[in-house]
Amino acid sequence: MPSADNRFTRRFGLLTPIAAAPMAFASGGELAAAGAKAGALGMVGGAYGDRDWTAREYTSAVKLLSDDEAAVARLGCGFITWRMEQDRSALDWLLDQDHTPAAIMLSFGDPTEVAKPITVRGIPLICQIQTIAQLPQAVEAGACVIVAQGGEAGGHGMNALDGRSTFTLVPEVADWLAAHAPDVQLLAAGGIADGRGLAAALMLGADGALVGSRLWASEESLATAAAIDTAIAADGDGSARSKVFDILREKDWPAEYDFRALRNAIHREGEERIADLEADPAAAIADYKAGVATGDFTRAHVTVGEGTGLIRSSASAGEIIRTIDAEARRLLGEA
Repeated sequence: MPSADNRFTRRFGLLTPIAAAPMAFASGGELAAAGAKAGALGMVGGAYGDRDWTAREYTSAVKLLSDDEAAVARLGCGFITWRMEQDRSALDWLLDQDHTPAAIMLSFGDPTEVAKPITVRGIPLICQIQTIAQLPQAVEAGACVIVAQGGEAGGHGMNALDGRSTFTLVPEVADWLAAHAPDVQLLAAGGIADGRGLAAALMLGADGALVGSRLWASEESLATAAAIDTAIAADGDGSARSKVFDILREKDWPAEYDFRALRNAIHREGEERIADLEADPAAAIADYKAGVATGDFTRAHVTVGEGTGLIRSSASAGEIIRTIDAEARRLLGEA
């Protein structure tokens, strides 16, 4: 029977097989520190590699955990791989700090070159993938943990045409690792928002789960209260994956990736005319920016995945993690 006390928890000194996703513009120092204090692997969302932002939030997390030696040893950071190829200054800053991250996570792109300064320092490398084709590359780059991200996940992921479901991707990755790289550990990601999801991930062969949307809606998240309330009011039918919000946010993502968020009015207007929107986005961008400025979430985006239907209230990150863990342990004990 899968256990919530396993090689992933032992490897990182965790109290639960949960990693708090390093979500761009949501996983600041407070959320990462709260996750680490609760016994999870807490990760600051270094994302696009803004050096000043990463330095401020990571330093804040270290300070918040300064009186808890075990918790500060569970603190890491995550970055967007293709962005690090353009500007590695935030990663270089992190690697020069006195505090050695518990792990550094790379997502979206070939990790081979970006991983080298991480692995040469002996820092555990976590690589997120969305397809089986990406798996050998991540292992060869030195990943000691693979995150198998299904298309249900909020924010960026593989496009709807090429993406996979968490439920089938995770066991297929588990089988490949068992045959080719048995020491490499596996986390499931995408739609995991409660103890049932964590228990299912473990039963499917994962060593744990990367939790995103549920912690995005936590009290420590940098997401606004109004955005969180909008997500709580939505159900799982309400999200969609497309390029619309990347166009409106002027983010130049590689073609294979797109963005899942709540399917609001501005998204619906754009999703049937992607080519036109790309060719002449100025008016739509102005409308989107006005929505952001006024907190109008019929125009501004709310970055959650299909798991939003399982988010029924906001709570502290610690409470969320403990609740997920307790439910999973109960279900696994009954299995």
